[in-house]
Amino acid sequence: QVQLVESGGGLVQTGGSLRLSCAASGRTISTYAMGWFRQAPGKEREFVASISSSGVSTSSADSVKGRFTIFRDNAKNTGYLQMNSLKPEDTAVYYCAARPSPSGRAYYTLAGSYNYWGQGTQVTVSS
Repeated sequence: QVQLVESGGGLVQTGGSLRLSCAASGRTISTYAMGWFRQAPGKEREFVASISSSGVSTSSADSVKGRFTIFRDNAKNTGYLQMNSLKPEDTAVYYCAARPSPSGRAYYTLAGSYNYWGQGTQVTVSS
């Protein structure tokens, strides 16, 4: 079992930055792909970014390209989402997810591909 705990959310003004962290426990996540998803009120959960277990491959949604960066530190068993140039439409609960992935290069963009989820952290961007 893998337990995931997100942190780093909060209230920020338009144009500001936040860094979300996803701390894993229970297993070493160096063989797990990770992803970030978000869900705004009244909307479905949507893909934000994903990263392969080795960190060499990443993918991000068009809506966040050039603003958000996903990365990981396997030595710290932690994944990150650096969010810059935040917009009000980025307001949502952000969730991290993980799944076993022996391939160091595979990443996953569908929520159904992930086995483990954190409890979420709220990000609110004021206009």
